[in-house]
Amino acid sequence: MNRADLIVGLQWGDEGKGKIVDHLAQKQDFVCRFAGGHNAGHTIVVGESVYALHLIPSGVLNPKAKNIVGNGVVLSPVDFIKEMDQFDNLDGRLFLSDKAHLLLPYHALIDQAREKMKGEKAIGTTGKGIGPAYGDKVARVGHRMGELLDPVKLTNKIMDHFSQNEKLFEVMGVATPKQEELLAELEDYNKILAPHIVDTTLLVWKALEDNKKILLEGAQGTMLDIDHGTYPFVTSSTTVSSGACSGLGLNPKDLGEVTGIAKAYCTRVGNGPFPSEDFGEEGERLRKNGHEFGTTTGRPRRCGWFDAVAMKHAVRINGVDQIALMKLDVLDGFEEVKVCVAYNVNGQRVEHVPYDLEDAQPIYKTFKGWDKTEGVRNFDELPETAKEYIEALEEMVGTKMGIISTSPQREDTIIR
Repeated sequence: MNRADLIVGLQWGDEGKGKIVDHLAQKQDFVCRFAGGHNAGHTIVVGESVYALHLIPSGVLNPKAKNIVGNGVVLSPVDFIKEMDQFDNLDGRLFLSDKAHLLLPYHALIDQAREKMKGEKAIGTTGKGIGPAYGDKVARVGHRMGELLDPVKLTNKIMDHFSQNEKLFEVMGVATPKQEELLAELEDYNKILAPHIVDTTLLVWKALEDNKKILLEGAQGTMLDIDHGTYPFVTSSTTVSSGACSGLGLNPKDLGEVTGIAKAYCTRVGNGPFPSEDFGEEGERLRKNGHEFGTTTGRPRRCGWFDAVAMKHAVRINGVDQIALMKLDVLDGFEEVKVCVAYNVNGQRVEHVPYDLEDAQPIYKTFKGWDKTEGVRNFDELPETAKEYIEALEEMVGTKMGIISTSPQREDTIIR
């Protein structure tokens, strides 16, 4: 029986997973999304065309691949339908798990209200409703895609939920929907999405048994994982490789090669600790050169240097076989390039990710920069100092940089 290969982010998200999934998806039979919601985004550039994907797996750009949204995802029907509109005829190519949880407009209102109440202590969420939707799931009061097949019954369940939590919704300023309007909304979703709702667990199992080539993709990155990230400044799902099992109905023996995605530098969106963040001109230059603005929100990303300590941590948690190093070209023209090799925590040198990164100060090693890597497609043609940088990173994190991206274009990719 075949095994499913996995793509996982190794930093704070926005590592460039979309390009690599798109690159690898050209040879896949199935591409499966296992976690997250529409708060995440992949930007994929193919020639002159730019696609922004938030929920639909990146394999959608391969006309021969089937795409699965697994049970570990929280799905906003209205946003998913908008995303579907980018593509022609997805019948037989797009499948939604009947066990994936629904993210409805009131979840976003709750999310925004909670962030507002926290004031300066806000987590910095996208306000898309991801946390409240996962919260309902864990509290066992959520609703799943399969329920959308009976809009009348689902409407009654949601109205009961509002009735039972009337005081709570009132405090947050979330109005109870009108029953007839809610029913009409759910019926509209049903008309478009019902043909795509299936038991995706059985679909994936059958694909494995038939020795189909399967690629699994997550969302966000390891340092935003609900358990292993910089809690509480994290997302609400399991972003690491183990999440692919629970999010699709697989067991660990079903997983094949794990490719971890990392930028040649580091970024973060939202609040929370970021030891290697650069607050000066170089950080701003990284943001400008890398076009570091959120695919989903458009807000500027915080930028800094490669964090080898956090990377080694992520490689171990995910069982990474190879790293895809993204955006090497963004570092073109820097006289020096820094790497965080340890933290100073209360006067002590720490070479692992501690319980709390809030007080961790970076200890850097500096490398000589290079002129130009943009568009290079052969490792031997890279500038010597760029090769030295890559080889040093490999030694620090203990994993080969098997894929190196030198521009957003699909073809500008070095395979080693």
